[in-house]
Amino acid sequence: MKNRTLSQHHSDPPVTEIVKMSLAGGKEISRSESEKVSSQLEMQTGLLSQSGSFHRHFIRAGVNRLWDGVPFYLLAAMLAVIVVVQPTAFGVMGFALLLGSCVPLALATMSQMFIMAAGDIDLGIGSFVGLINVITAVVLIHNTALGVLLYLVLIVAYVMMGLIVYYLQIPALIVTLGAGFIWLGLAINILPSPAGTVPSYIINWFSWSPSFFPGPVVYLVAIALIGHFILMRNRYGAILRGSGSNAEAIGRAGWSVARTKATLYALAGFFGVLSGLSLSALTTSGDSANGSEYVLLSIVSVIIGGGEFTGGIVAPVGAVAGACVIVLVGSMLSFLNISSNYQIGAQGVILMLALSIRVVRRTWGSKKKVVA
Repeated sequence: MKNRTLSQHHSDPPVTEIVKMSLAGGKEISRSESEKVSSQLEMQTGLLSQSGSFHRHFIRAGVNRLWDGVPFYLLAAMLAVIVVVQPTAFGVMGFALLLGSCVPLALATMSQMFIMAAGDIDLGIGSFVGLINVITAVVLIHNTALGVLLYLVLIVAYVMMGLIVYYLQIPALIVTLGAGFIWLGLAINILPSPAGTVPSYIINWFSWSPSFFPGPVVYLVAIALIGHFILMRNRYGAILRGSGSNAEAIGRAGWSVARTKATLYALAGFFGVLSGLSLSALTTSGDSANGSEYVLLSIVSVIIGGGEFTGGIVAPVGAVAGACVIVLVGSMLSFLNISSNYQIGAQGVILMLALSIRVVRRTWGSKKKVVA
C-alpha cells in the first residue's frame, strides 16, 4: 500500500502534486520541496517552449524551400507542356535538342551572377560573348596558343574592370557599358561580317551527348554545382557574397574588399569565356552579333533564380534553372503554334510572376515574424 501511494506520488504532474499535498490533512509543504517542484515545472515549460520553437522553425524552413523552388516549378511546367504538345520531345535526343541552347545562356548567367553578387550589373556580357565567339572562329582555328592567350587577357581585363569600379568609384553600369562597346568594336574589327570556322574539338566537346542520357543536362548540372560550391559551400564564398551586401563590414573583419571584387570579376570573365565557347559550338561560325541578347536575358535569369540587385543575394542553382526557363519559352511557344513575336512578352510575364511571388514571400515572412 505504501509503495502504491509512493508510486502515485511520483507519477503525478508537479501542479497536481502541490494541490494534493496542500489538501491532504492540511500539511504544509517544505521550502525545499516547493523549490524542487517549481524547478521541475520551469524545466517542463522550457522544454515545451523549445519544442514549439523547433516546430515553428522546421515549418518555416520547409515553406522557404517551397518558395525557393519556384524556378524549378516553372521549368517543370514548361517541359510538361512541351512534352504533352510534342511527345517526340520526350526522349534523350529530344531533351538534348531542347536543352542544348540553354548551356551558353546558363554560363552567361553565371557570369552575370558573379557581378551581381558584387552589387554590380554587367551591361557588356553580350558583346563579350560575341567577341569570344569571333576569336574562337577566326583566331583559335589557326593559332591555338594565341587564341588561349587572348582569352586570358580578356579575363584579366575583367579583373581590371572590377578594380576600376572599386578604386575609382565609377558606377559599374558605366564601366561595363563602356567595356561592352570596346568588346563589340574589337569583334567587328576582327570579323566585319559573319564568317570563320569553329574548331571541331570545341564543337565535339560542347555537343557531347551519350545515347542513354542527354548531354546538356550534365553540363547544366555541372554549371549549377560549380557555382553553388564557389559561392555557397565554402568560407571564402561567404566573404565574396558579403562584400557585395556589406563591403564595410567585410573590410572591418580584415578581408580585402578590392581582392573580393577582383575575384568576382575574374570569375565572371572566366564564365563569360566559357559562354562564348559553348555558343560557338552551337553556331559553328563567328558573328560579332552573337550573344547580343544575353545582357537582359542573363539579368532576368539571375532574378528569376532568386538573385537580387542589392548584391550578396544569389542562387546559382536557381539561376541555371532560370536560364533554362527563359530559353524554353521560345520552344514552348513554337510547339503551341504561337508567333515568336510574343516571346519577349512571355519572358516579361515570367519575370513579373517570379517577382510577384517573391513579394508575396516577403510579405508572408514579415507577417509571420510579427505574429511570432
